[in-house]
Amino acid sequence: MGSLKEVRARIASVTSTRKITSAMRMVSAAKLRRAQDAIAGYLPYEQKLTSMLADFLAFSSGDLNIPLADKRVVKRVAIVVISSNGSLCGAFNSNAIKKMDEVLAKYSELGKSNILVYALGKKVADAARKRGFDVQGSLIHIVDKPDYGLVADIANELMNLFLDKEIDAVELIYNHFKNAAVQQIRSEILLPLKPEAKKANLTGGFTLDYILEPDEQYLVARLIPKAVRNKLFSALLDSVAGEFGARTTAMQTATDNAGDMIQELKLKYNKARQEAITRELIDIVGGAESLR
Repeated sequence: MGSLKEVRARIASVTSTRKITSAMRMVSAAKLRRAQDAIAGYLPYEQKLTSMLADFLAFSSGDLNIPLADKRVVKRVAIVVISSNGSLCGAFNSNAIKKMDEVLAKYSELGKSNILVYALGKKVADAARKRGFDVQGSLIHIVDKPDYGLVADIANELMNLFLDKEIDAVELIYNHFKNAAVQQIRSEILLPLKPEAKKANLTGGFTLDYILEPDEQYLVARLIPKAVRNKLFSALLDSVAGEFGARTTAMQTATDNAGDMIQELKLKYNKARQEAITRELIDIVGGAESLR
């Protein structure tokens, strides 16, 4: 057991750390509420547009030209990975990096020169560089302040690469926000598109009958790129909410642990102080006895 001075210094240090983690928890909780509002306002729109477009394509005339749904042998691939720029958020970043490693391993036979990594977040950007991959563009700042225009530029670049056959697939990796304590890592194929409707829901002879102006091809040419941009932006908002949820939980856990440690240190301090007083009393009694 350390000296009383050492235990007091330790208590002061842990108390200071507890104040910091508590403040960080409150800041993260405030940011989480804003992130939840953003995703709650945007996600229903993205999901409805995707669902409507899928149903529309499934029940269309069948002779539509959809270049972004062109499925071909994958010789070159782009991987979009979303993480945070900072740490202290539990396993949030490590899960994204682990999933990225799995996807990179899946495409390893293509060679590193044929795998384009788009890293939205400093943590995955650093991890990709350590693994010998060139990170495309400077996309780190997008995570701190999600901007639809910037995300749309990335989506447009990916779609143009796909249409020019410079890449054959785009895979998206991000953390889905379920609640403040749970973030689910997801890996989804962004391109080529898979326009499939949930036909099982169309029972009882119910069929979709769209009235289209001016025509199917015109609408598809404009709606599909918009759906791709929306999907990428909603994934970013989802990941940002997950980051703040993970950080809020991590800081709450750290604050609770610091509180428990302070209690243990106080108990240790009181025991050490009691022992010191007992030793002093024994020395005093022993000295008095020797003088008799």
